[in-house]
Amino acid sequence: MCRNIRPLFNFEPPAQPDEVRAAALQYVRKISGMTKPSQANRAAFDAAVDEVEAATQRLVDALTTAAPPKDRDVERAKARARNELRFGKAATV
Repeated sequence: MCRNIRPLFNFEPPAQPDEVRAAALQYVRKISGMTKPSQANRAAFDAAVDEVEAATQRLVDALTTAAPPKDRDVERAKARARNELRFGKAATV
């Protein structure tokens, strides 16, 4: 799966429509192998993004959990810490 697609379920506040759209776009780019489709493929590409976006939103809306919602800032900090362990600390300017 594409590394740019992030989990969207069980966050407070819930995933925004632009986050769902971005995930759908990344998914379609990954499976189609193109980041910018040709004019001949544009309609099919855009339709696929729309369909994946709708399916993703339905899925996120339908899922349930007993776990408390995750905090985006805390999860972001955890990801930064994992990246620092993996790649080292980024240089500050």
